[in-house]
Parts: sequence; C-alpha cells; structure tokens
Amino acid sequence: MRNNLFIIIIVLLAASCKKDNYPAPGTTFKGRITYQGEAVNVSHGEVFFELWESGWGKRTPINVAVAQDGSFSSLLFDGNYQLVLPKGQGPYLTLPDAASHTDTTLLQLKGDRTMDIEVLPYYMVRNAKVSATGRQVTANCKLEKIITDTRAKNVERVTLYVNRTQFVDGINNIVTQSMNGGDIQDPGNVTLLVNVPAVNPVQSSVFVRVGVKIEGVEDMIFSPVIEQKL
Repeated sequence: MRNNLFIIIIVLLAASCKKDNYPAPGTTFKGRITYQGEAVNVSHGEVFFELWESGWGKRTPINVAVAQDGSFSSLLFDGNYQLVLPKGQGPYLTLPDAASHTDTTLLQLKGDRTMDIEVLPYYMVRNAKVSATGRQVTANCKLEKIITDTRAKNVERVTLYVNRTQFVDGINNIVTQSMNGGDIQDPGNVTLLVNVPAVNPVQSSVFVRVGVKIEGVEDMIFSPVIEQKL
C-alpha cells in the first residue's frame, strides 16, 4: 500500500513539473492604434483590445493594453487569433476588417509581427503647441471633427494637463485647466492656460498635453506629450 502511495505521489509530482515547464510565449505582436497612419493618443492604461485563441481549454480573451502614445506590445505564442476591439473601448469606432468584413480581425502569428490597427476617431487633436511665461503654461490646438454623420458626437470638454513625468492624463497630473465644449468659439483655435505650482524637488521642465472628452464616450483622445521648459 505504501509503495502504491509513493508511486502515485511521484507521478503527481512529475505531472506538476511537466505542466510548469511549458515554454514561455516568445512571439512579439506590436503596433499602434492609428487613424490614417497617425497614432491615436489615449490615457495611460485605460484602453485595451482583445485577442481570442481557441484550443487552450476554457476560451478567454487576452487583453492587450494600449499605451498613451497609441502603441501596444504583447508577448504571445505562435498561433491563430481573433483580434477584437470591444465596443466602448477607446475614443473611436472600429472599422470592418477587409478580410472578414466584420469587427473581428483574423490574426496569424508565426514569428514576431508588427501591425497597426486602423480606427475611426470621433476627433483628432491637431497642431498642439505649448509655450511658457514663467510658470504659466499655454497650450493651443485645433480640434478636427472626424465623424460627421449620424454617429457624430459633441465635445464635452477640453482639458490641459500638466505633470512632472511623461505620463500625463486625468489621473497623472499636478494641475489641469478645462474648457466646456459649449464655450469653444473656434474648434480650429483652442487655447488653454494654467499656472504650474511649485514642485519639490525642483525641476526645470514639465510635460503637457491636451485631452478631449467626447459626450457619451468614456475614454478621452489626446495630443502627443510635449516637454515644456519653465
């Protein structure tokens, strides 16, 4: 009886070791979320898309996070995936895939792959420029309305964000200044300014970008991050 129990334990341990020794994923899938080849800037860690793969027991998605500059990178196994941009994720609408004619893109990975994912944003923040007078930072930009048909949405607010580091959004900031969408006189010439508080330890520059909140859309779209000397 003892011998049988000993054999069972050895078999279980061997099975456990074999399970733990599966090779790690080694294929890199990376790219950007883009509109006409230009990166769509979003909030850090707030936007993701899904990759679905069958054949590994319970079918669950792999969530791939989108960085604030619109880029993404994920380490995966070679195989066939379905790439899905969930509804309500990101300040944009999805475009039908040319091959599947649906919102699902069929993705085959066999070695590293770089691929941009084209979307249709409600707005784009264009020509963002930043300047400073003392500790007063001024930002100017143009809001281009991309979707103009029945799916169009209005701007809820525009916000100037300033932070000590290159991560700049609604969570990562030291000061903000907003303008309600109804107060925008000219979308082609939007100006916001804010006084930057003293920070400790002292630094000679800050990081700035403009974010646009669209009515009925959770995720904001942003200008690229700009470093501004004070």
